[in-house]
Amino acid sequence: MNAPQQIPAGFRQDAKGRLIPESQIRPIDQLRDEIVLSMVDRANQLRDELRDYKGDAFSEIEQFVETSASEYDVQIGGKKGNVTLYSFDGRYKVVRAIQERISFDERLQAAKGLIDECLREWTQDARPEIATIVQDAFRVDQAGNIRTGQVLGLRRLDIDDKRWLKAMDAISDAVQVTGSKSYIRLYERVGDSEQYLPISLDIAGV
Repeated sequence: MNAPQQIPAGFRQDAKGRLIPESQIRPIDQLRDEIVLSMVDRANQLRDELRDYKGDAFSEIEQFVETSASEYDVQIGGKKGNVTLYSFDGRYKVVRAIQERISFDERLQAAKGLIDECLREWTQDARPEIATIVQDAFRVDQAGNIRTGQVLGLRRLDIDDKRWLKAMDAISDAVQVTGSKSYIRLYERVGDSEQYLPISLDIAGV
C-alpha cells in the first residue's frame, strides 16, 4: 500500500488527488473542508473512546460476575449468558446481552419436504391459513437468507400430525449456532416511572 501523499504547506488535495494552492480555493470551500475534517477527527476520537469503553465494560461485568459467584463457591465457565445489573437506588441498569447467530443445515430441506406433504393434503380440506403461514416462514429476506425467527416460530403452532411433528423435530435438529455477538445496553428510570428508557450511545438516537 502506498504511503499517504505528503501535502505541502499552503496546498490542499482535491478529490482527484491533485494538489491545489489554497490561494486558488474559494474561502467557502476552505471553510467547508475545515468543518468536515474537524467533525470527522472528533468522531474518530469518540469511536476510539467507545471501543475502549465497551472493552472495559465487558471486562468489569465479567469480573463482577466471577466475584459474585465466588461468594457461593461456584465456578462459572465461559462468558455466555445475559446479565442485568442494577444500581443500588434502582435508577440505572446495565444489561449484557449475548445474541447468537443461527443458521440451518441440510435437514431444513427435509423438514420443508414433510411440511409440503402436509400442506398438499390440508389444502384439499380448506386450510389456506396454515399454508400462508408456512409459505411466509420460508420466504427469504432481502439478503437471500432464511428468516430463522419465522421458521422457528412454526414450532409454536399446535398441530397434531405425525409428519408435522417430525418436521418440527427436523427443524430443531437443523439449527446450527454459527457465532454470537455481545452487547452492552444501559437504561435509566426517569422520575417516578417504573419504565426504564435506554441511554443511547447511537448518534442518531441521542
